[in-house]
Amino acid sequence: MATETGPIVAEGSASEVPRDSPPRRDARPSDGLVYVSGAFRTSAEATVSVFDHGLLYGDGVFEGIRAYNGRIFKLERHIERLFDSAKAIRLEIPHTFAEVCAIVVETCRRNEITDGYVRLVVTRGPGDLGIDPRKCPRAELIVIARPTMTMYGAASAGIRVVTSTFRRNAPDATSPSIKSLNYLNNILARIEANDRGADEALMLDGQGYVAEATVDNFFIVTEDALLTPPTATNLKGVTRETLLSLAASLGIRAVEKPFTLFDVWTSREAFICGTGAEVVPVLSVDDRRIGDGTIGPVTARIVKAYNDLVRSEGHPIQPAAPASAMVVG
Repeated sequence: MATETGPIVAEGSASEVPRDSPPRRDARPSDGLVYVSGAFRTSAEATVSVFDHGLLYGDGVFEGIRAYNGRIFKLERHIERLFDSAKAIRLEIPHTFAEVCAIVVETCRRNEITDGYVRLVVTRGPGDLGIDPRKCPRAELIVIARPTMTMYGAASAGIRVVTSTFRRNAPDATSPSIKSLNYLNNILARIEANDRGADEALMLDGQGYVAEATVDNFFIVTEDALLTPPTATNLKGVTRETLLSLAASLGIRAVEKPFTLFDVWTSREAFICGTGAEVVPVLSVDDRRIGDGTIGPVTARIVKAYNDLVRSEGHPIQPAAPASAMVVG
């Protein structure tokens, strides 16, 4: 005769958590709407197949976009880069350029975003085990819009950076110009920075020249100019190109050229930039103080100019109000 047993409780379940343990945090947000599988779904219902090649093999591309004051900054430029990344890995996005822009705007509108962050992902789509992309008949588009996005706890006050022992991917391996879902190279460098108590890691290329931070482009200020590495070994950042344009408008000489850690350690100022991070001053690299260890004047001017720019232009999230009738006095 079978023996009756009570319900099976998985190891580590809630019933076994000590009373004095800190409260558990949800694994993902439970509010908001996500565009996935051709429709808007609640965050709890937004899922992808376990056979999606984006999950199984990191086979896909993505973009991070910010919204300020009810406008999406550089929307078209970000979508253009998304299509470029997809073309590079021969991934066919199942929407036109205009359709993707419209879906991003609608996702922001439905989530009532005024200031926020948008994550746009295109995966190879569901297929089967095995890396052959022909197993995936249709790509998957995912759009997430959140009201907040924080990269560093005290970004405005400046951060501490260390040089990673992990080198940035070579252009003839996995090109850093492709904003792909395969970020393991960057993640390993960030783990190293965490272990060393730093805010961020600086990565070099295979020849020992400075490439970029784990998720940001890198700039230094010397006595001659504002310098940033060429994009052969780092991402063609939208924020990066925006800052180069701003520097020109501010009368700051900006040069794209290779430089080494010696140039970083002896620079007058340094900062990182990216859509998620925005513009963040760097106060030390490898325990070497940059300049006098405070935010320098060039960095301060660029931060202010960037903050003013992103809050003054962009693609409107809400539709334009109908023109009111003109009343002649």
